[in-house]
Amino acid sequence: MRNDDRFDQTDLRLLHALAEQPRATAVALAEQTGLSRNTVQARLLRLEQPGVLDTFERRIPPRALGYPLTAFVMMVVTQQRLDEVAAALADVPEVLQVHGISGQPDLFVHVVAQDGDDLYRIAGLMLAIPGVERTSTALVMRELVSYRISPLLDRRSR
Repeated sequence: MRNDDRFDQTDLRLLHALAEQPRATAVALAEQTGLSRNTVQARLLRLEQPGVLDTFERRIPPRALGYPLTAFVMMVVTQQRLDEVAAALADVPEVLQVHGISGQPDLFVHVVAQDGDDLYRIAGLMLAIPGVERTSTALVMRELVSYRISPLLDRRSR
């Protein structure tokens, strides 16, 4: 199934309602979307397959946990050790996300830190990973657009 065929208008209505109220019950989603409870439950079951719905965990801002600094580390790695590097990065709690990207650099790593000294420590940990050749760090000054999915759902619903 192609990605653009994956969701019909009913799925999109349900996904939009979930984006607005991630913890809504099937009954609440049925009321909000005008669908029957059975339809909502059946659709949710299908959408819960891997690769469709991510976790329902609430987004906790890292600053609330004492990590006010956000940075992106661009990383050049030895290609043969890419899996090892990714596994080692997954062991660093301050690493929130790692993306393999095309071109140079190879990895785009989203990290958080308590302060400048902590970021220096984290950068040192990452540089010590076998297979990491070099890094470049960009400090986030301010988040201008938060993570969102509703605009994509709106576009697909047209």
